[in-house]
Amino acid sequence: MKKGSICEGIVESVKYPNKGIVRTEDGILVVKNVLPGQKVRCSVTKAGKDRMEGRLLEILERSPLETGKICKQFGICGGCTYLSLDYDSQKAIKEGQVKSGLDRALEGQSEPFVWEGVLESPKRYEYRNKMEFTFGNAYKDGPLTIGMHKRGSFYDVVPVEDCLLIDADYRLILKTVREYFSEKGTTFFHRMSHEGYLRHLLVRKSHAEDTILVALVTTTQIADDKALVQGFLEALLDLAKEGGGLTGKFAGILHVYNDSPADVVKCDRMDVLYGQDVFGEKLLGLDFQVSTFSFFQTNSAGAEVIYRTVQRYVEKVGVSASNGSDGKKPVVFDLYSGTGTITQLMSPVAEKVIGVEIVEEAVEAAKRSAKANGLTNCEFLAGDVLKVLDEVSEKPDLIILDPPREGIHPKALPKILDYGVDNLVYVSCKLTSLINDLKTFRARGYEVTYASAVDQFPWTAGVETIVLLERRK
Repeated sequence: MKKGSICEGIVESVKYPNKGIVRTEDGILVVKNVLPGQKVRCSVTKAGKDRMEGRLLEILERSPLETGKICKQFGICGGCTYLSLDYDSQKAIKEGQVKSGLDRALEGQSEPFVWEGVLESPKRYEYRNKMEFTFGNAYKDGPLTIGMHKRGSFYDVVPVEDCLLIDADYRLILKTVREYFSEKGTTFFHRMSHEGYLRHLLVRKSHAEDTILVALVTTTQIADDKALVQGFLEALLDLAKEGGGLTGKFAGILHVYNDSPADVVKCDRMDVLYGQDVFGEKLLGLDFQVSTFSFFQTNSAGAEVIYRTVQRYVEKVGVSASNGSDGKKPVVFDLYSGTGTITQLMSPVAEKVIGVEIVEEAVEAAKRSAKANGLTNCEFLAGDVLKVLDEVSEKPDLIILDPPREGIHPKALPKILDYGVDNLVYVSCKLTSLINDLKTFRARGYEVTYASAVDQFPWTAGVETIVLLERRK
């Protein structure tokens, strides 16, 4: 096959995260956004000696596995990958991806690890507790749209008012905001010209309290926008009135200004239009304060599965609420701690738990949560793990890691390993980052003893992987 040529083939499998292995008459082609069993037409984009890649042009025949329900934007919006499959089929794909990846990474271990499979999310639909929507249009010079970026497009925005991953309140809010600003003729921020007003709409919802936090993100390019913003506020508050259709209640409605040229949700200045800029969430009996921009697992029900798994793995090394390791309670480091969920869950089994997180807003929320939960042995430090570890005098007995998608910073990893703890628990939202870090762990004498995955993001390519590591002596 030559670059630019057109070919047809059958998708044999899908490697993590969404790389389809397509068998054609002329060889194997790697193509994204396909499903096992589909017959597809592709164009060859890379024709190397050892690897050929292609771009999907058309699905000629559906896969026999495609028996699930879909929304009208499936395949156009970049949110879902496996929505057209039944649940067991998408779960099996993820299990094969994680297990085979770990098998390759851990080949040659002195003892095999225990694989516990993929643990299901209690909610398969309407599970998203946070969404960042973008203002734009679905095509050039088209009407105002609010939704997600079209798959493979830098500019086009796809409306997602019937998305199956968000609940009815999100859909109602989206429709209301779109209609209000369309009627007003408000411009959206163009990514090339950097002109326009509307940028993003951030929506978060507490599944424990059924409260909603909404943040409108705009530029400052309308000099006097008070009346426009007041109308936005009133349109949302009307939804909470009797007959308005909202099932939850607003914890806060915010206006965030962002004049950065980059297409990111950030805050130059925030005005609280209604309520407050935090809401409460409950996980495994503990109360948490979630702020506008702080990290919190986007599937609350699935997060409880993750944290129960972390607790089980900690107990497997002899640490429990009734008995600490070697008869004494350990000092635990929770690195990349976010809003301090794991830190607080470890509190009953630890002498002290130190959580380290780079987002100061999340650290402040964690402190408030720990105080509300009556926990006195949790300490939260704001800063980069790479730098903060140099300032901490305590030595950990156990380390829990939940790093960002890119994994642990290469310079931070040796510092973590230099503590020489007997056990670590690693929670990863990106399998390839975990596999890369495992090379360094293994070089320092650590092996994986238990591993599992959690289907934290049903119908997407995402999956959480959790491993328990033990230092072989």
